[in-house]
Amino acid sequence: MKKVFFLLGIFLLTLNCAPTKTAPKSSETVALKPEKNDDGEWDLEVLDPQWNYFLNAVAKPVGMYSESYLKTKNTFLVSEWNSYYYARKFPNIIENLIDYDPQENYGLKFEYKLYQVFAFVQWRYGLKMNNLSMGEVR
Repeated sequence: MKKVFFLLGIFLLTLNCAPTKTAPKSSETVALKPEKNDDGEWDLEVLDPQWNYFLNAVAKPVGMYSESYLKTKNTFLVSEWNSYYYARKFPNIIENLIDYDPQENYGLKFEYKLYQVFAFVQWRYGLKMNNLSMGEVR
């Protein structure tokens, strides 16, 4: 049950998506689209009690990555995530589609946090993604 609330919280609250008033029909796809915050920057907030611990103690620091590296990895990871969503694999973890545009300039901070969300899901829930190795965490 924690997994459901965690992922729902990550993608509904962190990407500033408003919930729909009615539940989508089974043929409709719910896509989460990133939006800019009030400062005009892309940002991501994760609502999980272990997120800050993971980011500060387990994840590699942001200085170890370039923005282009993260953008490339995120493009593949989002694609893999969305393929799992369409195949209905890991339904307790992957509940929403991620609408990520690799042509958009999200900035290093957003790219890093998005990348670390995938690493966090692998670390916390054991979801092994093909484009992410365990070497990505300390």
